[in-house]
Order: sequence, then structure tokens, then C-alpha cells
Amino acid sequence: MFLTDYIKDVTGALKSLATGMKRTLYYFTHHKEIITEQYPDNRATLVMADRFKGEVVMPHDEKNEHRCTGCTACELACPNGTIKVVTKFDITPEGKKKKAIDKLVYHLELCTMCNLCVQACPSDAIKMAQTFEHSVFDRSKLTKILNNPGSKIMEGVE
Repeated sequence: MFLTDYIKDVTGALKSLATGMKRTLYYFTHHKEIITEQYPDNRATLVMADRFKGEVVMPHDEKNEHRCTGCTACELACPNGTIKVVTKFDITPEGKKKKAIDKLVYHLELCTMCNLCVQACPSDAIKMAQTFEHSVFDRSKLTKILNNPGSKIMEGVE
């Protein structure tokens, strides 16, 4: 009983090894099919897939305007508190108070790139970028302010 189980285990392991070696030998003899990316040597030609999620960014137009209304939907959707929306009240020309964002703080070191914040945003103010090189020596550099200094909300976005 013990000996037959042992022999079955050994033959199964040899069969698995032969399957792997067969695949390795195939790629060794077919040089035209290169499947390995030579990173970082190929940074200039590297193309990431469209579905790749790198980090959250807030696009601004040429007038330094963004689409964020300060609704905090992204903050509520985030499972681990990566995004913090700091709001302020601006006075409109009519004299009314209007809520606007002061800062949109993004903690990259906490982000799981789950895309829930982007999906929750009703005004499409944030999106996932294609960047992936985030290594730094100082952890504080991973905390980012997404809105540009002096930026304001676009006209017509409510």
C-alpha cells in the first residue's frame, strides 16, 4: 500500500517535470516567439494594456479646471480610506455658499487599485492612470494632492 502510493507520487512528479521541460524546450527552439518583456530596457516602447490600473489621477484642462464637485462619493466607495476629500465653502457672486474642494488627498501607499472610487464618481472627475513605477525612499512622497493649486471646477459641472 505504502510502496504503491510512493511509486504513483514519483511517476506523477516525473510526468509533471516532463511536461514543463517539453514547454521549455519548445520555447528554446522557437526563437521567433519571444514572450519575455525586457524591462527596464524597453521603457520607450512599453505599452500597457488599456485595462491596467496604475494610480488615481484628476485630469485638468488647459484652464486649470477639473470636474470634481466635492460630493465625497469616491471617499465613501474606497474600502480602505485611500482618498480624503477636504471641502471648503466658496461664496458665489450671488452671495450664496457653495461647496467646493480644497484638496483631494490620495494615499498611494494604501491604494489597492480596485477602481471603486473611479466607478463611484458621478462627474468622472478621477480616473486610473497607466503609471506603475512608484518606488520611493521616502514614504511621504506617496501621499499626493490630486487637484492642482488654484484649480477650480469647470463651468456646467454640478
